[in-house]
Amino acid sequence: MGAHLITGAGSGIGSAVAERLAARGAELWLLARDAKRAAVLRSRFPGARTLVGDLADPAKLSWALGQQEMPVEVDALLHIAGVVELGTVGDLPVKAWQYQLNVNTVAPAELTRLFLPSLRQARGQVVFVNSGAGLRADENWSAYAASKFGLRALADALRVEEQGNGVRVTTVYPGRTATPMQLKVHHQEGKEYDPTRWIDPESVATAIVTALDLPRDAALTEITVRPGR
Repeated sequence: MGAHLITGAGSGIGSAVAERLAARGAELWLLARDAKRAAVLRSRFPGARTLVGDLADPAKLSWALGQQEMPVEVDALLHIAGVVELGTVGDLPVKAWQYQLNVNTVAPAELTRLFLPSLRQARGQVVFVNSGAGLRADENWSAYAASKFGLRALADALRVEEQGNGVRVTTVYPGRTATPMQLKVHHQEGKEYDPTRWIDPESVATAIVTALDLPRDAALTEITVRPGR
């Protein structure tokens, strides 16, 4: 079933995707922020391998990963981790902008750069889990949307650059999904959180796995998933 490297496997969409792939015998490599989180992931996904690297500090990812055993070939690199801090342009400090841009945009770019040789060797696939905010920015969403607009640009450029190397690139744009991040968003918005109103993470996982399973003669370049209720 190939080797799949996943960020954000600890909860939400990332966890749902990891469970799907683990159930069918895929080789999982899960990125964790620190050793403690890596141990939790290994206990949740027996047989999975873990890598430790902090997406909030992308400049150190190359060094951190260079100290660890890495997969020889990567059939799929799935960027699912993300962070959000809401606020108006007039109120958001530089730290909030840098944090979201680092985790949501710069770190995926750096991880992709580091694993491109392995992806090319496997003629693999890169999946970017974006957001509806990557297509439209509303009030209080400036920094998060900027990070996701940037992620879209990264995916679009990579798709053209790597087409000749056989690397497929997919961007998934989920609407509001019932994840811990969505709970945090509702708290920041001052709204009551009802997970039944939003997309089940399993539904987004289905879209992602469908893109991975598509025969090699085609590619799902962009997938938009919206609440059906």
